[in-house]
Amino acid sequence: MPHNDLILTLTTGLAAALVLGYLTQWLGLSPIVGYLLAGIVVGPATPGFVANHALAEQMAEIGVILLMFGVGLHFHVGDLLAVRRVAIPGALGMSLSATVLGTLLGVSLGWSWAAGIVFGFAISVASTVVLLRLLADNNELHTKTGHIAVGWLIVEDLLTILVLVMLPAIFGDAAADAASIALALAWSLGKIAIMVVVVMLGGGRVIPWLLARIANTRSRELFTLAVLVIALGIAVGSTVLFGVSMALGAFLGGLVVGQSEFSSRAASEALPMRDAFAVLFFVSVGMLFDPSLLLSDPWLVLGTLAIVLVGNTLVSFFIVLMLRYPLRTALSVGLAMGQIGEFSFILATLGRTLGVLPENATNALVIAAIVSISVNPLIYRSIDWLEKSLNRSPRISSWLASRSKNVLPHESYDTGEAPSAVVVGYGPVGRTLVRLLQENGIEPAVVELNLNTVHRLRDEGFRAVYGDIHHKETLLEAGAASAVTIILSSSFLETSDEVIRVIREVNPNILVFARATHLREVPALRRAGADVVFSGEGEVALTMTEFILRNMGATEEQIDRERDRVRRELFGTPLTVELLMPLPQMNQPTSQEYGMKPIKPEQSQPDA
Repeated sequence: MPHNDLILTLTTGLAAALVLGYLTQWLGLSPIVGYLLAGIVVGPATPGFVANHALAEQMAEIGVILLMFGVGLHFHVGDLLAVRRVAIPGALGMSLSATVLGTLLGVSLGWSWAAGIVFGFAISVASTVVLLRLLADNNELHTKTGHIAVGWLIVEDLLTILVLVMLPAIFGDAAADAASIALALAWSLGKIAIMVVVVMLGGGRVIPWLLARIANTRSRELFTLAVLVIALGIAVGSTVLFGVSMALGAFLGGLVVGQSEFSSRAASEALPMRDAFAVLFFVSVGMLFDPSLLLSDPWLVLGTLAIVLVGNTLVSFFIVLMLRYPLRTALSVGLAMGQIGEFSFILATLGRTLGVLPENATNALVIAAIVSISVNPLIYRSIDWLEKSLNRSPRISSWLASRSKNVLPHESYDTGEAPSAVVVGYGPVGRTLVRLLQENGIEPAVVELNLNTVHRLRDEGFRAVYGDIHHKETLLEAGAASAVTIILSSSFLETSDEVIRVIREVNPNILVFARATHLREVPALRRAGADVVFSGEGEVALTMTEFILRNMGATEEQIDRERDRVRRELFGTPLTVELLMPLPQMNQPTSQEYGMKPIKPEQSQPDA
């Protein structure tokens, strides 16, 4: 029966999330709303099948771990330090204000001061999953706004960990005094510091060494398994050994892997299940919904919603604004913080266990989480309208301009100069093309799955990326988003048509030169979006045709005419593409525009 519960919970939860997520996306809403509705459908509040909430919650925890590990892969320590001046005061200020407001709300409803304080802190912690999905859906996860929000989130997680450690010391069975509370706080900070040292220093040596050995096996399954074990192992070890949240441990593990050459491949290849498990988080929250809660304590529910949606948003907005950040950054961070999630339930559960929080406090948190998670993505879309509305007032616009003009220079996130060309594969063809481009003043980026080759290219000063070209993360790291041309030089590239579709998503205007083994593959690659396709079979036929004609004494004109005819028969069109990039060492048009000269057939033949 437990086995059936697991299968049924996973299947029904994901199926309901798929249907309702697609429906809400079609209606122009965030799919998160559909995932929450899916939880209600498979939960006890509706008739029919009831999924196992405990199992869904455990699977959702895996999603949180993988999500935070993925964030750590792309979030460098320098980025975290760059936003410390806003993340630390922001998280502290928002936590303090929400705690005060929550305490006043609880006391006004007849609770004890202790209950109000715990409740207030519970509604001050934004959801990791919601915030990351929100930023990712709006393409702001790896921007200045995203760095500030993630740094803010990390500080909040650290504060929550301290509170989780201090609550038993204060409200536990043993009498607590100032000395015991101070000791518990010092012990907690010490464990966090030790964990950071162990993971960042010890893991920084062991993990890349381990991944290098696994990568040399050329087994994709082993590499995927290794990264999953690292993510889950560090997360679980952080909790078991140091009492730190699994999300924070997973984030630190991602930072370690992200500083190695395995960052791109780990992000694209080894975390394929993270989104599915993250969806289960929203499903598990929706399963907690009980309509009767809306009527049993309406003032508590309304007050909680007001603090979460209005109070936390305004406080975050003004903190960022007063620290001299632009209006749009302040709006983005403020609106992103207007929701609560997983840590709120953890704090509430501990508060109930210690006999501090009443039962209706948890009910209010459930309603506030469901409502705030549902409306947060919708409210976030109003940033453009809010920015324009505030800038319409000359007085406000002038004041905002004077406040935001002193943004610190360390907040510039320069990703480096993008290459003009990306060459995929460094076999005989790839090496020849890279040499040709270099000799003509173009420094290409090379994407390769052979780790030793990547190391050698980097030692020689090349921009080399270790990763699978099937995934967007690898393309983005290679600079394909702003490159002029990408050349798929490998003849062993699987599912090249899918690769081209991903390339077009990253950069719709890039010129795609693809290589195919067989002529039958050419139409599919052209339909997928390749501008030019070279086929091994076709080029052999062209070379043999030219060789035979020359030996038969044909003229150059006859050879050119016959070669064009053969090319039409094989490829469907003569190769007269005028798409070459300007080559600095060649003669260019006086207009200094991109050269538009035909590629001669003998110049276009790849190595057979």
